[in-house]
Amino acid sequence: MGSLRERVEIVQGDITQIDVDAIVNAANTSLLGGGGVDGAIHRAAGPELLAECQALGGARTGEAKLTKGYRLNAKYVIHAVGPVWSGGKRREPQLLASCYERSLILARENEVRSIAFPSISTGAYRYPIEQAAEVAQITVREWLAAHELPERVVFCCFSERDRDVYARTAARVLAG
Repeated sequence: MGSLRERVEIVQGDITQIDVDAIVNAANTSLLGGGGVDGAIHRAAGPELLAECQALGGARTGEAKLTKGYRLNAKYVIHAVGPVWSGGKRREPQLLASCYERSLILARENEVRSIAFPSISTGAYRYPIEQAAEVAQITVREWLAAHELPERVVFCCFSERDRDVYARTAARVLAG
């Protein structure tokens, strides 16, 4: 098992194209698709993903549920429902951390060796990217320090700016 630095990558790109065992979808509570990364994952996976999601009955904020990846490179999609930003007064950091932790629990339970996360809640849900990146980095790195799986975690950022924020946050989190 490698060091935390070796087990975590930060990239800019299209999460639907990453070569990992599972990708995480920044889903809404219906799990039935939407805009942003959610819509892109549903389009890339094909209609079978929607059919499986319909059978799941939705999810609450902070929860995660697993489906097959269908037409994606990834074997699985883990649908995590992040919080809508309300100024941090409605347990948003705890709910966001729960998305990452519950996704990692599902990954471990399904023997996922590699997983890619988008920047959950920072699009339409307006969670400030700097704060979201910190929650993501701390939660994932604490998990990795205590668990062997997944072996590799990729933070897949849509924009160069977001990738830069994640890289700065990672340096700060690793510095302790």
